[in-house]
Amino acid sequence: MPTSKLVIAGGGPAGMMAGLLFARAGVEVIVLEKHGDFLRDFRGDTVHPSTIALFDELGLAEALLAREHDRVTDISATVGERSYRVADLSHLPVRHKFMMMMPQWHFLDFVRDEASRWPGFTLRMNCEVADIHQVDGRIGGVVLTGGEIVDADLVIAADGRGSTLQQASGLHRQNLGAPIDVFWFRVPKRRTPHNDTMGRFTPGTVIAMIDRGDYWQCAFVFAKGGAETIRGEGLDAFRQRVARAAPEIAADLGAVKDWDDVKLLSVSLDRLSHWHRPGLLVIGDAAHAMSPVGGVGINLAIQDAVAAANVLAAPMAQGRAVDDLLANVQARRMFPVRVIQRMQRAVHAGVLGPALNASAPMEPPFALRMLDRFPILQRIPARLVGLGVRREHIRSPEAAKL
Repeated sequence: MPTSKLVIAGGGPAGMMAGLLFARAGVEVIVLEKHGDFLRDFRGDTVHPSTIALFDELGLAEALLAREHDRVTDISATVGERSYRVADLSHLPVRHKFMMMMPQWHFLDFVRDEASRWPGFTLRMNCEVADIHQVDGRIGGVVLTGGEIVDADLVIAADGRGSTLQQASGLHRQNLGAPIDVFWFRVPKRRTPHNDTMGRFTPGTVIAMIDRGDYWQCAFVFAKGGAETIRGEGLDAFRQRVARAAPEIAADLGAVKDWDDVKLLSVSLDRLSHWHRPGLLVIGDAAHAMSPVGGVGINLAIQDAVAAANVLAAPMAQGRAVDDLLANVQARRMFPVRVIQRMQRAVHAGVLGPALNASAPMEPPFALRMLDRFPILQRIPARLVGLGVRREHIRSPEAAKL
């Protein structure tokens, strides 16, 4: 019996994970990635325990962990001069009780290498999707920028926030409002035995500092739309503001030589009302753009890919139509998306907003004081960040290997 053909737009975490799982199930898969490689700086680099556990279920965790990475076992926040531990991952009910800090291009290279072991998997780089291709009122493939049509029995749009396919399909996006934007930059550091990833809160300034071993990956948070004002104040003023908030990196801020070293992330928080049309399923950031709060976007996208494969891979491998099953994927994944986005909005309003508006030394939030005073409570944010809500497991089949 012939299998169905799947085309995936986007070679990010959702698209590549979906490509691996559908090819593993025996489906013919083509992943279309518009860039020539995976090398994009300041993308999310956290691989959470929920994602490591999925690779464990696939028998690939040890191979993934053999790649160069750093490990985060707890998360802290510093308010003024006092540090508070927020999350302790050491009690999670999984085998690997830590977050991996791995450049996203290394992670995607790994998934590509594993997917390529399956005969039905094809990855085409430098292939930008420009439009949907309709056949008899149903989406039957995609149109590339050069005009080439790639036919498909099903298209998965995993082409990120601002998705071309989502816009072309007319699916409605609900904007939930994100009151922040972020400047990303890096500062060198000495490698230490313990990973010191943390958040820094001082009056008017919030900085997330991700310990990447020999450098800090820093996220400078500011009120949405304020990028040009900050740039207008000059690079020296920006470095001084960072130094006041994070004095431990002050001596190394000369590494930020010009504004080209500071990358703007315009933060979005939104989701589609419907993730599908006949012949099309939207997943990952294309279906729900997440705030950087908690660093959970990549892992939610990967969970979407797993859910899609769990529902669709077996029937597609049997050559069956799946249009009637697409709503099941959204039904499975919409609840965790809503919960996490609600929590992110609460952090925006209750933590980041007051910190950015503060003009005097801050009183640590009540929740932060309770987390620090009663360590057992740290398991709650650890569970939410590390494993998420309605965690997925690998249920898609594995085809016979050739």
